Parts: sequence; structure tokens; C-alpha cells
Amino acid sequence: MSELNSLEQTDTAHLEWQKRWQTEDGRADWLVAEPDVAALVEEMAKDGPKTALDLGCGVGRHALAFARAGFKTQALDLADAGLAELSASAKAEGLDVETHLGPMNALPFDDNSFDYVLSFNVIYHGDPDIVRQCISEIMRILKPGGVYQGTMLSKRNVNCGKGREIAPDTWVNDGDDDKAHPHFYCNAKELVALYDGFELRSLEDKLHKKPGSWHWHLIADLTAK
Repeated sequence: MSELNSLEQTDTAHLEWQKRWQTEDGRADWLVAEPDVAALVEEMAKDGPKTALDLGCGVGRHALAFARAGFKTQALDLADAGLAELSASAKAEGLDVETHLGPMNALPFDDNSFDYVLSFNVIYHGDPDIVRQCISEIMRILKPGGVYQGTMLSKRNVNCGKGREIAPDTWVNDGDDDKAHPHFYCNAKELVALYDGFELRSLEDKLHKKPGSWHWHLIADLTAK
């Protein structure tokens, strides 16, 4: 199977987000930075400006927070409707955010480019190969000692095991618009193995807004290349 065909079959979440970002209602819940992201950005900003990437930026709530903190900010997504909203918001605030249209598993950045990479509710949208490729790319573009912050889906999540298992621990639920594209789930042991080469600062299985919506939240320092 070619890389393109594999991507088309397993990394399709952007098709749903492309539709969502084109409506005011679809964007409404995705305009304010998450508290744990805002807290880390504030902490990192104390040591001076940083190079930061919002990977899977959507409409840019976190990229805008980076730019407001004085970070040299880049943002990437595969849904151009989200990038257009981000660019318009940045322009309105007089902020400098460089946007990129592209897939999360083949990043258009040089090695050792960033002090900080965030990927919030993004890289678990694919099969295990896609997830591993994304983590490898994050490692490649982070500077040694750089910080990664992200989320993964927990196997405690109520949607784990629902629908069709298209790859190990990867499910598609055709009866749920939000889960009609692949979602990968892991437990703590599996997550730690995936992030080999990182030193975990924190790892917490947190409940999001919906009942049973358990997500891993992690912050980690890159220790190996």
C-alpha cells in the first residue's frame, strides 16, 4: 500500500474538521486555550521567547496563545478552513503566526526547529503506524531538551472498542459522526512505550466534557534523538 493510500484510509479526521471549521457553531467550542496549555505557555515564557509549533492547530486557539506570549509561532493543519480562520484572527490581533497546510506524519520543518511542540487532541486520529510516525516526526523537529505537550485517547474512554477495529487498538464507529474516522486508544504502559526517548514530566488520565471521555494529558522533555 502506498503512503498516500494509507494516509487516505487512516488519517481522515481533517475531512470532518474541514466542515466544522466553516460554521460559527462548529468553531464555538474551540476558541479558548485549554487551561493546562495556557499554564505551560506562561511558565515557559518566563525564560524568554520560544520557537513553538501548534500541530493540528484547528482554528488556532493555542497558536494565538503562543504568539501572544511572544513565541515565534508556527501552526500546521490538514484542514485549510481552520488555517484561514487562524490567519484572520492573527491579523486582527496584529500577531505573527506562520501557517502550513499538511499532514501530521510528514512535517515540513527542519530537524531541531522547535523548543515546544503542542498537539492537543490530534495525533491519535489514525492507526498505530500513523501515531508512531507522528511521534517520530515530533522528536525530529524538537530541539534536544525541547518540550512536548499532547493528548492521547485512554482505553478507559467509553468509545474504545465501539464500531469496527480497523487496526490494533484503532476503531471506527460509523454511527457516530465524530468517531466515523479512526481513533487509536492506549493504556499507560503502551503510551510510555510509544514515547520512548522522552522523559515524562506529567501524565494524567483526565475526563473531558462528555461523560466517559477519558484522555491522557502528557508533558515530556525530549531526552534522546
